[in-house]
This record gives sequence, C-alpha cells and structure tokens, in this order.
Amino acid sequence: MASIRKEIVLDAPAARVWDAVRDFGAVHTRVAPGFVVDCTLEADSRIVTFANGTSARESLVDLDDEHRRLVYAVRSERVLHYNASVQVVAENERRCRLIWIVDVLPNEIEGYIRRQMDEAGRVMQPALERA
Repeated sequence: MASIRKEIVLDAPAARVWDAVRDFGAVHTRVAPGFVVDCTLEADSRIVTFANGTSARESLVDLDDEHRRLVYAVRSERVLHYNASVQVVAENERRCRLIWIVDVLPNEIEGYIRRQMDEAGRVMQPALERA
C-alpha cells in the first residue's frame, strides 16, 4: 500500500486553520479553492469536483475537534483503498502545521495521487493562511 505524507507549514493560528478544515462541505471555498471547484454534501459524504474534471465521493470517517483531525475515505472503480487524514498541529500561537496523509491502493496510482496532493498543497497554503 502506498502511503503519501504531505506537511504544510502555515503562518496562521491552528484554531483558525482547523475551523476551515473541519468545515467538510466547504473544501472548495475554504481549503482548496480552484483545485476543488464544487462540493455537494450527501449524508456523511461530500461529492467533490476537481478542476481537472474528475470527481470523487469522500465519506467522513472521523472529525476529532480535540486533536484537530479529520479522516475521510474514497471508494471507486479505480481505487481499491483510499483513506486520508488531515491534522492541524499548533507550532505556536501564530503558526501551525497541516499534516495530510493518504494511504492508497493500487500502488500504481501513487504517482497520480502524489501529483494531485502537490497541486492541492500549492492552493491550500495561501487559502488556509487567509482563512
């Protein structure tokens, strides 16, 4: 199983960043605007549409306010397993670190997922620092 880890240092308070990340239905406006172009909530899932035209159903697995950690999963024909966690960790009062981990099968899609995460990270950093 491929495990991809991305860390983004943010010049913003952890509480403010967490408020945006935990807003599960607003990923397209508060977390990754432009990378995610639409998001629709359906029960415990969100249907996200990406700028490249693909879409995914992301099911909320856990939302842990105490540890500022959100976990979601994706199921599709191409993806046998996709589990992701996003955690916000304070470094000081004005700076935090976002830790995004994705575990995915089949291993052959690791490169694609890694490139998507890199592209998302470039959008997420300024969006979350403004959040």
